[in-house]
Amino acid sequence: MTRARYKSIMDRIAARIRVGELLPGTQLPTVRALMREHRVALATALRVYGELEAVGLVACEPGRGTFVRDTSLPRGLGLEQHPLKAGAVDLTFNYPSLPDQVEILREGLRSLAVSGDLDALLHSAPHGGRLHERQTVARHLRNRDIRVGGDQVLIVNGAQQGLAVTVMALFKPGDVLAVDALTYPGMKALAHAYRLDLEPLPQSACRTDLDALAALCKRRPVRAIYTMPTLHNPLGTVMPEQDRARLASLADAHDFLIVEDGAYAFLAEPSPKPVFTHAPHRTIYVSGLSKSVASGLRFGFVAAPHAHIPALEQAIRVSTWNTPSLTVALACRWIEAGTVDALEDRKRKDARERQDLARQVLQGCTVIAHPCSYYLWLELGEGLRADRVVAELERKGVLVTTAEPFAATPRVPHALRVALGSIGLGTLQRALCEIRAVVGQ
Repeated sequence: MTRARYKSIMDRIAARIRVGELLPGTQLPTVRALMREHRVALATALRVYGELEAVGLVACEPGRGTFVRDTSLPRGLGLEQHPLKAGAVDLTFNYPSLPDQVEILREGLRSLAVSGDLDALLHSAPHGGRLHERQTVARHLRNRDIRVGGDQVLIVNGAQQGLAVTVMALFKPGDVLAVDALTYPGMKALAHAYRLDLEPLPQSACRTDLDALAALCKRRPVRAIYTMPTLHNPLGTVMPEQDRARLASLADAHDFLIVEDGAYAFLAEPSPKPVFTHAPHRTIYVSGLSKSVASGLRFGFVAAPHAHIPALEQAIRVSTWNTPSLTVALACRWIEAGTVDALEDRKRKDARERQDLARQVLQGCTVIAHPCSYYLWLELGEGLRADRVVAELERKGVLVTTAEPFAATPRVPHALRVALGSIGLGTLQRALCEIRAVVGQ
């Protein structure tokens, strides 16, 4: 009987939302008010709102209330790729590319075509890459002050796969993984898929609250922390040197692993040394060339302690076997020729130009970003709801991301993450002007 009762109430509210009687952003009655109106128990009222949230019709925000969602927006906007409407400007993903990169690719393929031992590229490589290729990546990592031999490097299909094989190899269901309250959606998705127990850490002044981490370690057996110390995604912050040293000390004291994501680290120069340098015996460093060279290259790498290499190799074996030999050969050739270094330098300048433009257009808005980042975090003013802002911008042909994909806490801030790196500067300026007009700060 209880189930039928909650179902009938839920269906009535859902119908009012779907026909437009309850508009996006409308605040629904409190749980207590719902109980009185329908004369139901607390458990029934809570289930009504819980089920409505589960199907994406409402958003329950602790301390604020329950609000009607804009159902025209895909739930995972900013996580999945969606077909773009004609003329739409996508500021949800970053695919940084420079005008002459097509010619660089053409020349790279020509040079491979005339090189010796092409036959080797038709055969499977070892799971983590051939030793000479791993040594090439190890030399590249020295640019980031990570000094390891090729036997501590594994080549993977992009940084996301690097994170995936790390989780597959070194974690078990139920393991506690500490993350920032705002964190990379790809790691959230992995944690969910592998049934890890996420513990969000507060971010004070946009910095990881290490006091909170220390307290967490006393309460629970933390298996690892996932961190983006250099160019945090989505905030673009850089963890101070003293915090990196303290994080390493906490890892030693409480025996947990550090998974360090360096996907955007090349943009911050100079920057503090990676956390890996403070705790090389317990840090897994993951990065790649998707942002610094091209997203289609799908070339990533993992640097890890010797003890973890066999398990990581096994995870590569059972997931993708290896990274395509042609891709690896091309990427290693570009590393050795200095092409990657040159592209990284040019993209730092490109990102700075885009950030300067964004600061000019969004003057007066609350923006958090690194001056050389390819994205920014835009906090919305009082009374503005992120889902309604995103829906209005989509109607104007501009796609941005709410905070929802990045939030590891039940309470989601009303903010936007805006990617700056995938379109021309003229188009970017027009899109930023549309954002400025809609947020109206």
